[in-house]
Amino acid sequence: GFFQEWSGMGCAGSPQPQCRFPPELRRRWTVVLRVRAELGALASPWVLTPPFVAEMNTTLGPPRVNSVSSSPDSLLLSISPPFTPEPGDLVQYHVSYWENTTSAIKQKLSGSKTLFQIGNLKESTLYCFSVQVQLKVYSGHFLQGQQSVPECHRTALS
Repeated sequence: GFFQEWSGMGCAGSPQPQCRFPPELRRRWTVVLRVRAELGALASPWVLTPPFVAEMNTTLGPPRVNSVSSSPDSLLLSISPPFTPEPGDLVQYHVSYWENTTSAIKQKLSGSKTLFQIGNLKESTLYCFSVQVQLKVYSGHFLQGQQSVPECHRTALS
């Protein structure tokens, strides 16, 4: 079933072309917005948006790289998701990394922890990496996040 009653979002009369969703809105709810333009006493007809379900219609941003620690043979990454996970969320991180050379071969690591160790690296060598998040949603599908901007860090000298 659904709830067929219009609720205000607190943006009526706002000159901004955007409005924040209220925090009590759940990501599995189907939302239809009703909008119109107003200028003084003039008002356009109401227009309905297509249905929106945050869990299906959202583009996840890239994860944030909080810190990178280097040792002679590894880089330790601390990352955060671009959203606050809810209990039961299955969040996966995919790390692509490569040696910063012209003939570099990308390698990949995946896991659900926010600490990643990229191991078996050469000492005092510049390595680059990018991180992507993936969220398994209720339907069983996966939402792919955007790739983080590549970062490069040098492993330590032993």
